Amino acid sequence: MEIVKLLAAAALAVLVAGCTASPEGPEQHEHGNSLTAPVAGDPIWTQPRAPIRVHGDTYYVGTEGISSVLIRTDEGLILLDVGMPQSAPQVEDNIRTLGFAVEDLKYVLSSHTHVDHAGGIAAVVHDSGATAVSSPIGAQSLRAGHVSADDPQASDTANAAFPAVERVREIADGEVLKLGNVAVTAHFTPGHTPGGVSWTWKSCEGGRCLDMVYADSLNAVATGNYRFAPGHVSRFRQSIQTVRALPCDILFSVHPEQADDITKLNRLAAQRDPNPMIDPTACTALANTFEAKLDKRIADEQAAR
Repeated sequence: MEIVKLLAAAALAVLVAGCTASPEGPEQHEHGNSLTAPVAGDPIWTQPRAPIRVHGDTYYVGTEGISSVLIRTDEGLILLDVGMPQSAPQVEDNIRTLGFAVEDLKYVLSSHTHVDHAGGIAAVVHDSGATAVSSPIGAQSLRAGHVSADDPQASDTANAAFPAVERVREIADGEVLKLGNVAVTAHFTPGHTPGGVSWTWKSCEGGRCLDMVYADSLNAVATGNYRFAPGHVSRFRQSIQTVRALPCDILFSVHPEQADDITKLNRLAAQRDPNPMIDPTACTALANTFEAKLDKRIADEQAAR
């Protein structure tokens, strides 16, 4: 009888425990805060901004100070850059606000591997299951979570690291990345960083197809004792010429102020026709600005010798 009582008590204890234990919820697709931990920078880089359709299936989903552009295809989504690590949730929210699912992202294309543009790629790749895409040099940097050793700003160790990306695909100069009905072309534009890439595609609306350009920064900036050697200057000038020669109806610059994109987007939000983002001279103007900055940098370095 004592044995029976003991077994009954044990059974009751198991039953009660099963009833009072917290139910195991559905599996969560989370990374904690490790991939989105805040990094210091210009406050405008993380200032939220409402997303907007620019033309056809192309949308601006970035912040006030760092560009991020979304392309919808009939087989999923393509994202160009993310911004700072802490901007990843903002960009993902902007994608959802437009009515899209973050899980439909297939590719995240990188312009250059500095924390203000590539810092949030790891989180978005993790959350969506997408694959990041960059040049071989850029891909190596994304995998390592660190700027390239020969980056002009590599000596700025406080900003040299960013979350490493788990899935990265390399692309060749001039290679076309196809997803559904959209083809995006990679144009290597080294200079600001060794592995910089600019991207082009067509976006159609109401039978009107326009040439879209996502131009990497070609700002001649360096830290520490870095000096622009002749070989670097030659590659820099070639990259500037590449941007100048691109078919260009609508330009997104990775720092929107470089092409006055925020002013244009604000006007677009108020009135879509005529579309203020359309400017066939924008790539030439941007190239001229970068060329003038490079000339000044070289002149300053020579004067300091």
